[in-house]
Amino acid sequence: MILKYYELDKINFNKINFLLLHGKNEGYKNEEIEKITKRLKRTIVNYDEKQIIENTDEFFENNLNKSLFDDEKIISINRCSDGIIKIIEKLIDKNINDTIFILNSEILEKKSKLRNFFEKSKTQLVSIAFYPDNFDTLLKIAQRALKDKKILLSNECLNVLVNKCANDRKNLLNEIEKIELYSKDKKKISNEEIFRLINLAENHSINELINCCLAKNQKKLFNILNNNIFSNDDCIIIIRTLLKKSKNLLNLANLYQSNKNIEATINNAKPPIFWKEKNVVKDQINLWSAEKLKNLIIEINDIEYQIKKNSFNAINFTTNFLLEKSN
Repeated sequence: MILKYYELDKINFNKINFLLLHGKNEGYKNEEIEKITKRLKRTIVNYDEKQIIENTDEFFENNLNKSLFDDEKIISINRCSDGIIKIIEKLIDKNINDTIFILNSEILEKKSKLRNFFEKSKTQLVSIAFYPDNFDTLLKIAQRALKDKKILLSNECLNVLVNKCANDRKNLLNEIEKIELYSKDKKKISNEEIFRLINLAENHSINELINCCLAKNQKKLFNILNNNIFSNDDCIIIIRTLLKKSKNLLNLANLYQSNKNIEATINNAKPPIFWKEKNVVKDQINLWSAEKLKNLIIEINDIEYQIKKNSFNAINFTTNFLLEKSN
């Protein structure tokens, strides 16, 4: 069955429990998945297609052998291709009614077996395409997000920001979050600062820089630092990104401490962990205990204070701190 993205709110999940969301607009898909999770008040468990295909028996055992105390949930499967069809057929045969399965895929051609499998179904399977956002849509999203965060930008900055995002609201919201982190203690941001932030670290993102630090990959950290020219102002974003990731990692460390299952910890993470980052996050969980992370968070707050107090020397403070923590 084919539906439009704006018809998602009308779906009766008592009758339909398999959704195929396909297309390049990851940001929009993530928004709709979050809406469904809140609407149904269910927990969501994230898998990668490869993970399921390579461990099919384990997947069925974990998700089909339920006790009376198990909560209803949503299972999200990323990077789906034609290879997942046999798994879906088995799930349909088992007549599972209390679990919603959301399949996330990039662009699927009309001849795609997976797409046809969903589109030709007349019962519990729904296929929805998510096309790239246009400029006007992204502009409205940017204006609404900036207003909520009480950030003022010129029209020139807004246009540059929207054009930078490759027609995907996920990229747009990531850029706005970067601006929010930077502008936390500023009443006004200049156009020059915004342009520099938007173009910050083209070759290696700050996200990758922080991941290397927390994974104690000092060699790669050196490469990123050497291949990018960071300014003193950039250091605030780097430190605040490190703080945010450290707090998220602390939540995961506490969860892992209680369940002793790293796969379950990763799959039940909130916010969900993107499949590309799962392995590096596993490394980070193994390297950092909850107690160490609590101390790290205190140190990050201290180093931010030092950077603000000695802004002329921010690069040295930040670089030394990252290298020390990655050692």
